[in-house]
Amino acid sequence: MKKIQKLVGEEEKLRMPIAQGLPWTTDEPKCLIKPPVKKNTIPIDLKLHSDIRAMERARFAHQVAEKGRLIKQYKMERDRQQKLEEEEEIKRLRKELIPKAQLMPYFDRPFVPRRSEKQPTVPREPKFCIPRHKTIKCCRMSCNDMSGPSQLQHLPSSIEKAEALYKNRILQ
Repeated sequence: MKKIQKLVGEEEKLRMPIAQGLPWTTDEPKCLIKPPVKKNTIPIDLKLHSDIRAMERARFAHQVAEKGRLIKQYKMERDRQQKLEEEEEIKRLRKELIPKAQLMPYFDRPFVPRRSEKQPTVPREPKFCIPRHKTIKCCRMSCNDMSGPSQLQHLPSSIEKAEALYKNRILQ
């Protein structure tokens, strides 16, 4: 057992590091070499998307302004041409409006109207019945019921009866 304890003790000592100091030297300390100096960095010229967009927008605005100016110039030219045409038209109309003598009518050949060669129109009786699709369902009556020959036949006889009654009353 003692041997095992010795072995375990030795293993523990080996596991623990022993701090060892640096050896004593008589050499003078070395001067550290300075690192080489880097060159100054030159900044790269950045091209931002907003700057590119601004340049394109300025170019576009210039084109729009140029187009607007051309359109305005074209309109002014067209208006000027239209005014000149109107003035020419007014001058031409004024020349035409000068009163001139009318030609004398020919009295040796008087106008005699001729009779028309067309046939006269044939009259038709009007249709007094209302078409079936225009009548209300609850009020539908056939055309024969409204203006049939049966009603027209009774009409003269009823008038004669009324006249006869009237005469009888006057005579009484």
